Amino acid sequence: MKVATMRRIDRWLGKPVCFLLSLWRKVFGRRCPERSSSPRRILFVKLAEQGSTVLAQGALQAAVKRVGRENVFFLLFAENRPILDLLGLIPPENVIAIRTGGLLRALWGALAAVWKMRRRGIDTAIDLEFFARSSAALCYLSGARRRVGYHAFGGEAAYRGDLMTHRLSFNPYLHTSQTFQVLVEALDHDPGQLPMFDRVPPPADPVAARFLPGAEEVAAVRRTVAAQLGGDTNRRLILLNANASDLIPLRKWPAERYVELARLLLDAYPEAAVAFTGAPAEQARAEELVRLVGSARCFSMAGKTTLRQLLVLFGLAEVLVTNDSGPAHFATLTPVDVVVLFGPETPRLFAAQSPRTHALWAGLVCSPCINAFNDRNSPCTNNVCMQQLTVAQVFAAVCRCYDARRRGSPPESRPAA
Repeated sequence: MKVATMRRIDRWLGKPVCFLLSLWRKVFGRRCPERSSSPRRILFVKLAEQGSTVLAQGALQAAVKRVGRENVFFLLFAENRPILDLLGLIPPENVIAIRTGGLLRALWGALAAVWKMRRRGIDTAIDLEFFARSSAALCYLSGARRRVGYHAFGGEAAYRGDLMTHRLSFNPYLHTSQTFQVLVEALDHDPGQLPMFDRVPPPADPVAARFLPGAEEVAAVRRTVAAQLGGDTNRRLILLNANASDLIPLRKWPAERYVELARLLLDAYPEAAVAFTGAPAEQARAEELVRLVGSARCFSMAGKTTLRQLLVLFGLAEVLVTNDSGPAHFATLTPVDVVVLFGPETPRLFAAQSPRTHALWAGLVCSPCINAFNDRNSPCTNNVCMQQLTVAQVFAAVCRCYDARRRGSPPESRPAA
């Protein structure tokens, strides 16, 4: 199911569902547990966006420390599960996945998920979606008496009823990783006092998890890369992820600039090869970009790897260039340096907290135009914020990283452009 379709369902079906559930809660709802009672089984709800799951590591670790790994659960869409399993923070049997693929299938999957949650005896649900209606409804239907999430107190964001026991006011000045951790810390706060929360935000911790592939996995990916280069095994690797996310197409950097960037990099570094990455649906487009580059040292890996193999590929590369998308966050689990191109969103909130993440952002007056308060929808149809990032800027950022790695030293840490 396309993201645009899921958004429409969340808006038009989610509103009446949240209203009716809120009415039910007002008439028949139980009181919030006493503060003296402690959470025993914590459920996180984050239906979409695998990249955000990487940013939620601190929150997940805090929950594990509180109740034990075996008592932490996660609800998501099935297609977003791979990165959660790879992180290894949640037992596989504690992951509840909703299969999508049409409205009826998604609704059936949601009902099945509710049944599973109630059978598990979930007593605490934490909604990691900022203002989605579906996640709020699922938190309520989980049977958890303790529910933590963001609430539109003054109408500043999307209506999603009154389904949370611990209602927080969204702070747009906190990094996303901090925002997720605050939700866990709210469990120790008197819900009657919220949204007043007299606590200093936790630090935006750097990415902690590391992906450690097996030797055979590394060897297999090396063989695949060598085959693409006619058997050459001595090339340094630079990756370009020229994707256009279905979630937010405004993030796209013009494809012709990736072609120009690839040519510049191949000319500057004769010992290097450039590979385009992407999902299976992007395979044809990636191969077209390779054709336009016109070099034997440029090839496509789009649609040719599993998620684990993609992370192995990241680990073999020197630099990855990508827009703000899942791969920008997945790559932080590996040693690669990542040049991330931001436009309609801001790196101050969404860039991975890693010394190997190098964000470029024009910072225009109209940017960021996508945020939690507008359902991440923008009226913009011309992403000049991405077009403002020139090939010369991106090329210079890649060269800094690549040259530093050749010298054996980390690239200079620079703030967002």
